[in-house]
Amino acid sequence: MVVTNDHELPTYEELTVEEVPISSPGLRAAAHHIGKYCLEVNDEFMMCKQETNDPRKCLNEGKAVTSCALEFFRKLKGNCFDEFQIYSNCIDKSSSRMDFEPCRKTQAVYDKCVFEKMGIERPEHGFFCKARVYTGNRPKPPVEEPQVFGNLPVGLKDFKEEERPPAKYGQRNWFIK
Repeated sequence: MVVTNDHELPTYEELTVEEVPISSPGLRAAAHHIGKYCLEVNDEFMMCKQETNDPRKCLNEGKAVTSCALEFFRKLKGNCFDEFQIYSNCIDKSSSRMDFEPCRKTQAVYDKCVFEKMGIERPEHGFFCKARVYTGNRPKPPVEEPQVFGNLPVGLKDFKEEERPPAKYGQRNWFIK
């Protein structure tokens, strides 16, 4: 990406945030529950990214997502640490691709603990793929005006459909008529 002198880059202090100190199997084990726990915060961040097309404007929303993940793992550690450790260890060591399938029994124990102690039910299959209406308080972005290009190049005319001459050798897609 090319940056000019006109761009204001964030300072190092603005970019510094406490990170989530957890391994890939742990993130994979907690993915469904953390996705549901931080759903609104993550939606806010994703809307900011999509609407502004400028990552500098979404730093606060990104920090909120990270703090939500930290809060989730702190609660998880206080309530279901043993079940989570067994489940993430199973995901880590059962296959080279960290599949869920060999760990369904430990997953059931973990899911039950998270539901009973934290009140978070494991979302059904395809929950995160479903379309949802955004209900946040972010104002609508301004509507961009369509680009209008006038002054056609020399030799081109602005034809209307009925003014176009018929094709020289007949219609290519004869089956459309």
